Amino acid sequence: MDKVIGEILAIGRWQMAILLACAIYLLPHSVRAERDELVSPPVCINNLSQTVIFEARDNDRGRFAAGMARRDGEGRPVIYRFNYRFAPAGMQHFIDLHECAHHQTGDIDRPHPPRNSPEHLMNESIADCIAILRIRDEFDTPARLFDEITAQLRTDMSAAGFPEISVSSRLSNITNCYADYPPAEQFISRILQDRE
Repeated sequence: MDKVIGEILAIGRWQMAILLACAIYLLPHSVRAERDELVSPPVCINNLSQTVIFEARDNDRGRFAAGMARRDGEGRPVIYRFNYRFAPAGMQHFIDLHECAHHQTGDIDRPHPPRNSPEHLMNESIADCIAILRIRDEFDTPARLFDEITAQLRTDMSAAGFPEISVSSRLSNITNCYADYPPAEQFISRILQDRE
């Protein structure tokens, strides 16, 4: 596990700060025309064995697809799906699984680390990793989805003005996870063990 964390931290803290901004506020976004085709949410069970609820939260002014993992006003684990109609199917899956990862690793119920702190950046990198591992492990055409997701992230991050080093660092993390990491369940178990 130390090797995994070391590899993720090797990207560099300032680069990760830029990546974090994209992951939270712009991940992923697109300025293309509406698509109106939404994928079905995945199965998402949090670290406390609770089923996570998915809710659409579109607005007329939004032009970007994004997700948010949290607990709602009744304490239920939820993922809000914002303006998914703007994202291709692969990106919708990736956003859902990234946000689900925050529930699976218990991020939602832990004190939120300060924005741009190493802990916060690590949480985002881990969520990206779990999302791409689930794409690899659970989908019929993972290579096609991987290519779609990484191409779309490159396009979206570049359009948002992120420097190439930030784009490359994030894609490198996702690529390394996809190619070299154990199954998602095993990776999540390691994260939870390290956090106990």
